[in-house]
Amino acid sequence: MDPHGRHAARSAGAAAGSLIIGRASFARAGILLIAALVLVGGTPMRAAADPVAVRFTEGVTRGFLVVSAVDGKPLGQGDIRQTAHPGRVASRMILRFRDGSLHDESVTFTQDKVFKLGQYQLVQKGPSFPEPVEISLETASGEYVVKAYPGDAKREKTYRGTLEVPADTYNGLLLTVLKNLPAGAGASVHYIAFTPKPYVIGLDLLPQGEEKVRVGVESRSVIRYELTPRLGVVLRVAATILGKTPARRQCWILSDPVPAFVGCEAPLANAGPPWRIGLTSPAPAPDEAKR
Repeated sequence: MDPHGRHAARSAGAAAGSLIIGRASFARAGILLIAALVLVGGTPMRAAADPVAVRFTEGVTRGFLVVSAVDGKPLGQGDIRQTAHPGRVASRMILRFRDGSLHDESVTFTQDKVFKLGQYQLVQKGPSFPEPVEISLETASGEYVVKAYPGDAKREKTYRGTLEVPADTYNGLLLTVLKNLPAGAGASVHYIAFTPKPYVIGLDLLPQGEEKVRVGVESRSVIRYELTPRLGVVLRVAATILGKTPARRQCWILSDPVPAFVGCEAPLANAGPPWRIGLTSPAPAPDEAKR
């Protein structure tokens, strides 16, 4: 493989490997444009660069999350706080890991007929994130600042610049987008992957059918979605050869007239392992439960 192809594959693999689970209403959670309606496996898809329509208006929310390994080992917990203001919604998700690591993600967005990302910020640090970063993005201007290894005098590096941000870019909003898709529909959207340099990539949100989950003693139906980066044939083959094939990313949304986030399984960082993020409920502290 020629050096240019190898470099492109590394960039594509890293970009695809950095998709981050965004926020949901109750949890959290480009340059390439598609010119026509896309059909994937017979699933109806939205035209790319067309922002997702608002079916359910977001509002004030407070939720609690748990993070675990795919084998069920507890890794941490977190919460989300969302507030609605005139003309915008602000949401912040914080995940605190048992090893002291932190994932702190904030977004602002508008919901005037369609969802539109306004500002995006992310901080990742600690042992669970070997490549710590501080990221800020302003979509209106396209301005971004990325600090790789912040606080490390030997390795800290700052990247600044501007990007052309497509209207359907949904960093930090992917779960909200999934909740608002019509029943049985998928979507083609965009995502900015920070590697740490930013790359705008396409992302297909593909429904994979219904599954069952337990809610207490009841059984409920959920729709499983695959989140698949659009790398193109050449880059996908090159990424496979170099061992940069993106890890599987999937989310579950309650199949109901009023949909809800159920859970996701995906990496949160570049080259990181997949983790499970789901909902939890407050419970009495052990000492209080005995009273």
